[in-house]
Amino acid sequence: MTTAREIPDILSDGFTTDPYSAYRVLRRDAPLLWHEATQSYIISRHEDVRRAFKSDAFTTANYDWQLEPVHGHTFLQLSGREHAVRRALVAPAFRGSTLRDRFLPVIEQNARDLIDGFRTTGSADLVGQFATRFPINVIVDMLGLDKADHPRFHRWYTAIIAFLGNLTQDPGVAAEGMRTREEFAEYMLPIIRHRRDHLGDDLLSTLCRAEIDGTRMSDEDIKSFCSLLLAAGGETTDKALAAMFANLLLHPDQLDDVRRDRSLIPRAFAETLRYTPPVHMIMRQPDRDVEVSGGTIPAGSTVTCLIGAANRDGDRYADPDSFDIHREELNTATAFTAAADHLAFALGRHFCVGALLAEAEVTAATDQLLDALPDLRLADGAHPVEQGVFTRGPAELPVVFTPAA
Repeated sequence: MTTAREIPDILSDGFTTDPYSAYRVLRRDAPLLWHEATQSYIISRHEDVRRAFKSDAFTTANYDWQLEPVHGHTFLQLSGREHAVRRALVAPAFRGSTLRDRFLPVIEQNARDLIDGFRTTGSADLVGQFATRFPINVIVDMLGLDKADHPRFHRWYTAIIAFLGNLTQDPGVAAEGMRTREEFAEYMLPIIRHRRDHLGDDLLSTLCRAEIDGTRMSDEDIKSFCSLLLAAGGETTDKALAAMFANLLLHPDQLDDVRRDRSLIPRAFAETLRYTPPVHMIMRQPDRDVEVSGGTIPAGSTVTCLIGAANRDGDRYADPDSFDIHREELNTATAFTAAADHLAFALGRHFCVGALLAEAEVTAATDQLLDALPDLRLADGAHPVEQGVFTRGPAELPVVFTPAA
């Protein structure tokens, strides 16, 4: 096993600027790395990260300290039948006819509303004016909450994501995360209690009435899930959508392909999830000693799984550092399911419950953006720059286009 002194440090400025070069070194020279600052073992090869997500040996016990302080107790911390039942209570709202008939119109309307704000101007920042606002607006509308509170929701999910990615244990970031949990509870719990007595067709009502074998979600369960949904659903879709457009704008020939054939949108999204995933690392905790490439991870240790590194593993993907929506390894039939090849949504029993919602959001948004802005291109001199370590995406995406009449 290699020590942190011999390879790039995931907390260094150089890593933040270009993690992909560091990932190559990690996969080649330090597939198992003890990182003193985060008190965790780092794994970076596709086969090892995939195993950490699928094997029963790896638990989510780390969420007791990583998620619960800001979200409350979530179903992600559960296992066995208890986890399966809690997941089954929420999953139907994010797939099939419920997603298509009830929530797709909400997604499409929110995309139109945001595009209407800049379609006549000839220029926009697709991050600040669209990507950071779109998924939060969608989730707030799905839940039947007041969209006028968008600035508050955005501040909350930003604080939560900062808490989850607080690898340096900054006390200010930790304190803000704790305050966010209290503020969100004060906001949501009265709404949940009122909604139980005034059920409608919104997602919050669906969660209130959901029942399996006599098990229902408590007010606290629903509040915690809504907190998780706002943070995970907002941050990941925000960054994935911005990254996909950045990748396409930097590869105009592939953007032209998508313009001509919109059935390629899922391929562009799936390749973005592999090439520039919105979440670069997820933690797990094994309940027994586990052998991986490079050595043994002791039971009870924290394991940092580098999704960003695994998704560019040359042993799994041809020409892994190239963005190619036509690559043979892409399978859009499984790319947004627990059978996905890329690891951006994790795998196994804790596969992202909102993956199909994210696909629906990105597909609808891309369709409408390309319809409204048919000659969309990067502004002169613009070059998208990614930011972030735990989550990562373009800081801004300035574009120009012919203004709509």
